Amino acid sequence: MTTPGKTILIIDDDKDIVQTIKGNLTLDGYKVIFSHLGRKGIEMAETGQPDLILLDLNLPDMDGISICEILRKSFDFPIIMLTARDTLSDKVLGLKSGADDYIVKPFEYLELSARITAIFNRIDRSLVKEKQEFRHLEINYKKRQVSIKGQLAKLTKTEFQLLELFVSHPDQSLSRDFIEKQIWWDSQLYSHSRALDVHIQRLRKKIEQNPETPDLIVTITGVGYKFNSK
Repeated sequence: MTTPGKTILIIDDDKDIVQTIKGNLTLDGYKVIFSHLGRKGIEMAETGQPDLILLDLNLPDMDGISICEILRKSFDFPIIMLTARDTLSDKVLGLKSGADDYIVKPFEYLELSARITAIFNRIDRSLVKEKQEFRHLEINYKKRQVSIKGQLAKLTKTEFQLLELFVSHPDQSLSRDFIEKQIWWDSQLYSHSRALDVHIQRLRKKIEQNPETPDLIVTITGVGYKFNSK
């Protein structure tokens, strides 16, 4: 699912990467503007009012952390950091500066595209839909509440994020890796654990009519999970 008409600003000094990303985003229906310098990128963000920014952490005139902090003082558009730095401290610093997501180079365009789509889906849903219903399930996005046949289900923050992710990709098989990267920005912390399965098991107990034989969030063997919307 793409979002035609939306503008994405790329701030990155690697001309080859910019051209590659620009080409793919254009094919996906986005309008793309870009800058190879941080200060110029800030000016373009201020004048162009993009819907999302892809921001490199290492730029020749200033670092991406500073740029992110400057932009966050005036704007709330989503920012995804693109960087070769993959340490936990760098990721924490990037997110604390105001970034919405963090992707380490080199990366596949399909992963970047999925993260962009997920962010736009969340924004569009919050703007257009206050509530959404799936059979016995009602989701109130404004209040971040879930009701089962009229009874409020007390979901944790992670459980609500999981459900929100699933309903934004109805009837699609989502890989474990994709889910983990969307829910936990540092998916490496969870790549060798059963944290995802535990959270989904708890979520099922709260929203499924029969958690032992779930029919909302079903397991796709060898892949991950799928949300059945009907």
